[in-house]
Amino acid sequence: MKAGKIDYFFFWTSIALLGIGLLSFVSASLGIFAKNIPQFYSVLFNQLAFGLGGGIAAFFLFLKVPYQTWRTWAPFIFIGALLITCLVFVPSLSLSHGGARRWISIGNFQFQPVEFLKIGFIFYFAAWLSWVKQRSRELAFGAIPLCISLGVVAFVLFKQPDTKSFILIATASLAMLFVSGISWKYILGMLAIALVLFGGLVAFRPYVRERVQTFLNPSHDPSGSSFQLRQSLIAIGSGGIAGRGLGQSVQKFTYLPEPQGDSIFAVIGEEFGFIGTTLIVVLYLMFALRGIRIAYRAPDSFSRLLVTGIIILITAQVFMNIASITGLFPLTGVPLVFMSHGGTSLMVSLGMVGLLLNISRFSRGFERKK
Repeated sequence: MKAGKIDYFFFWTSIALLGIGLLSFVSASLGIFAKNIPQFYSVLFNQLAFGLGGGIAAFFLFLKVPYQTWRTWAPFIFIGALLITCLVFVPSLSLSHGGARRWISIGNFQFQPVEFLKIGFIFYFAAWLSWVKQRSRELAFGAIPLCISLGVVAFVLFKQPDTKSFILIATASLAMLFVSGISWKYILGMLAIALVLFGGLVAFRPYVRERVQTFLNPSHDPSGSSFQLRQSLIAIGSGGIAGRGLGQSVQKFTYLPEPQGDSIFAVIGEEFGFIGTTLIVVLYLMFALRGIRIAYRAPDSFSRLLVTGIIILITAQVFMNIASITGLFPLTGVPLVFMSHGGTSLMVSLGMVGLLLNISRFSRGFERKK
C-alpha cells in the first residue's frame, strides 16, 4: 500500500493541545519562580529541552521509520524498558521523592523510566496479538499471556510503588484484547479479578487506602491527604466562567502542591475558567475520537492494535488526571499529557503522535491516488 497524507485533523488537534499545554505550564511554573528561581529554570529546561526538544526528535523518528519495523523489535523494546525500569532499585542511580522510587538520576539528568515501559508493553502486546491472530480469542493465547505479562509488570511497579501506571497499562491492554475479538465473558472475568486485586491494594497499601478515603470523604483530613483536592476545587471554583486571566492564579503561589505537575488542570481552571477547561476537554475528546478513527482505518492488525493501545493509554491518563483533580476519581498523581511537568512523558507522547500520524498515512480511504 502506498503512503498518502497524514491525518491533518489529528495533527492540528495535537498541536493545539501542545501549544495550550506549554503556555499553561509556563504560567503554572511561576509558582516555583516565586519561591526558588534556580529550580524554576531547572524545571523549565527539563520541559523545553528534554521534553519538547526530545519530543520533536522522537516525533520525526516515529513519523519516518516504517511502523512495521516496531513489530519486529517489540519484544526487545519491552524487555529493554522493563530492565531500565528496574534500575530505580539501584541506590546509586535512583531518585526518591514522596516515599517512591520512580526516577533515575544520572548527574543533572533525570527521567522516569515507566513512561518507556508503558509504550514498550503496548508494542509487545500488539505484536503478540497480531502474531497469534484469531487464537487471541482463546484463553491460552489471549487472556492468560496478558495476565502473566501484567504480573511481571505489577511486580516491578508495585515495588516502587507506582499503582497508577499499572492501572493505565492494564486498561490499555484490556482494550487491545477486546479489539482483538476476545469474548465478553473473559473481559468481565478479568475485570472481576482486577476489582478483587484493587480491594487487596486498598486493604494492604496505606497510601491507596488513604486516597480512596479522600475520594469518599474529601473533608476527612483537610490539612493532610485531602489538602490537594480541596485546594484544587477552590482554584477551579474561583476561576468562574471566564477565569482570572493568564498568569493570574493565586493558588499556584501558595496552596497547590506542584501546580506545574498533576495539579496543572486546577491552575488552568482558575486562569481560564469554565470556558477554558471545557475547550481543553473537548480538544482531548477530539484527539481520542480521531485516534479511534485512525485505529478503525488501520491497514493491518498490528497497527490497529498499536493505535488502540496508545490512544486508550493517553486518553485514560488524561481523564484520570482531570477526574482526580475535580474529585470524580481518587487522586492518582498522573501527569496531564502535553501539559504537566514531565520531560519523559512529553517526549514519549510526542513520539507516539508521530507514530499515529505515520500509520494514518496508510489508512484505508486515505491512500494516494495513482
